[in-house]
Amino acid sequence: MENHLEHEFVTNLEKHQNIVHKICRMYTNDRESHNDLFQEITIQLWKAYPKFRGDAKFSTWMYRVALNTAITLYRKSKKDIRTQDYDEVSFKIKADVYNDEIEQQLMLMYKAVKELNDIDKALVFLYLEDQSYKEISDTLGISEVNARVKMNRIKKTLRNILNP
Repeated sequence: MENHLEHEFVTNLEKHQNIVHKICRMYTNDRESHNDLFQEITIQLWKAYPKFRGDAKFSTWMYRVALNTAITLYRKSKKDIRTQDYDEVSFKIKADVYNDEIEQQLMLMYKAVKELNDIDKALVFLYLEDQSYKEISDTLGISEVNARVKMNRIKKTLRNILNP
């Protein structure tokens, strides 16, 4: 039974590992920190996996555990954790068509998001992943109204950063 559970977990983790890598990229500033956070998130996911009931999709549950782990570690460290430069990240996503304009826009977006505090980064990350405000509020432990208000303020802040 344990082998079946382990195989199921590893299969799901491999399928959705880019979620964890995205979160690690948002909360770390070098490869070593990225790997450490990835390992810690994986450990927390494995510890929590037996309690995963399947009420939500595995990927939604994974977002919650991964973000909570990253935010908890941030709060424990009580120091500013800078995020990793976009150029230093190696992606595991295959692209059929390369579009430099899209890459330039992404680089600007990541640069602007780096200006936000780590909790707001998590909110933007979930928003960009098309999570509903209900899912965002559940994941971050804030009210749905608070998530909407914070996101509107963040949008305004990002516009000011991108268009000074």
